[in-house]
Amino acid sequence: MSKNNEKNQENINTEDSKKSTENSEEKSKEINLEDKLKETEDKLLRSLAEIENQRRRFEKEIKDAFEFGSFNFAKESLAILDNLQRAKEAIRNDDLLKNNKDLDKFLENIRIIEKDLVSIFEKNNIKKINTTGEKFNPNLHQAMAEIEDDNSPVGSVVQEIQSGYMLGERLLRPALVGVAKKKIQKNTEKDEKKGEK
Repeated sequence: MSKNNEKNQENINTEDSKKSTENSEEKSKEINLEDKLKETEDKLLRSLAEIENQRRRFEKEIKDAFEFGSFNFAKESLAILDNLQRAKEAIRNDDLLKNNKDLDKFLENIRIIEKDLVSIFEKNNIKKINTTGEKFNPNLHQAMAEIEDDNSPVGSVVQEIQSGYMLGERLLRPALVGVAKKKIQKNTEKDEKKGEK
């Protein structure tokens, strides 16, 4: 009987071990399934977030296309306005044309065209950048010269060489300007040179 008991005991132990192995396999499958489910859920959430980001990018690109689609056209149109202003100045400064009786009519027509062009720019959110008397701003101005001026603060714009323009909040063309600097005394320069030697 003892052999039978031993065999029965072995069978019971073997069955218990099989059951515990099956239980641990089921638990590991459950854990494995839970991990896979969490991983799949994470991937799904990331995909949804990426789709949302892509949608926002497309909306921004469409908005920018409507707002700034005419950017290059507007930038090139500024040349027309510049040429009108140069023509006015050239005509005013020409000695032969100054004696012409029709000069004032001609200049008035150029002013009307210039005014209409500026009006069209303003309707399309193109605005001139204020420069003279303003503090130099490298985001809006491009310094072309330093001008000695004791009456203006150092770093302020004292001369506008070419007008700058904005298209909405975007820089269309920087203003070309002259910036104030302090006058240097010639005696001070000589003293500095002597000190260097």
